[in-house]
Amino acid sequence: MLDFWTTLGSGEFVRIVALSLGVSLSATTLAILLGVPLGASLAVFRFAGRRALIVIVNALLGLPPVVVGLVLYLLLSHSGPLGTFRLLFTPGGMVAAQTILATPIVAALVHRALSQLWATYGGALLVDGATRWRAIPTLLAIGRLELLTAALAGFGRTISEVGAILVVGGNIAGYTRTMTTTIALETSKGNLALALGLGLVLIGISVAVSATGFALTSGERR
Repeated sequence: MLDFWTTLGSGEFVRIVALSLGVSLSATTLAILLGVPLGASLAVFRFAGRRALIVIVNALLGLPPVVVGLVLYLLLSHSGPLGTFRLLFTPGGMVAAQTILATPIVAALVHRALSQLWATYGGALLVDGATRWRAIPTLLAIGRLELLTAALAGFGRTISEVGAILVVGGNIAGYTRTMTTTIALETSKGNLALALGLGLVLIGISVAVSATGFALTSGERR
C-alpha cells in the first residue's frame, strides 16, 4: 500500500499523466479543426461524390489503431516520404496518429447533428438570405451541445488509445510513454502499483468524459 501511494506522488507518474493529457488534447484539437468543417460541409452542401465521402467517413470509425500506427511508421520512418519531418518516436508522431483516429469520429457526429438541423432550419436560413457557408456558423451555434459531445467523443478516443501510439511513439521512458502504454508495459513487468495508479486516473478521466456527454444529451432531450 505504501508503494502505491509513493508511486502516485512520483515525478514519473506526473510526467506520464501530463504527456498523455498533452498529446490527447492536442490530437483532439486538431481533430475538431479538421472534423467539424468536414462534417458541416457534408451536412449542408450537395456535390458529386458526397454520398461516397459520407460512407468513407463513417467506415473510418472502425479504423484498427495498430494498422494506423503501422502505416504512419512507414510514412514517418527515415526512408519514408515524411521522414524529413523526424516525427517517428516523438510526441508529435503520437499526436498525428491520434488525430487520424479521432477525426472521423468528430466528422461523423457533426454531420449527423447538422444534417438534422439543416433539415429543420436550412430552408428558413436560405429564405432569410443566408448562403450555405453563412448558415454553417448558425447551425453550429444551435447545435453547440452536439458539437461539444463530438469533441468529448474525440477526446475519449484519443486518451484511451494504445496500439497506434505504441508503434509510432515507441514507448520511450520519459519521452513518449503515456498512461495506456505504461499500463501495458508495467503490468507485463509485474509493477502493479504504477499500472494500477495510472489505470485509476485513466478510468476517472473516461468516466468523467462519458458522464459529461450523457449529461449533455440528457439535458438536451428534456
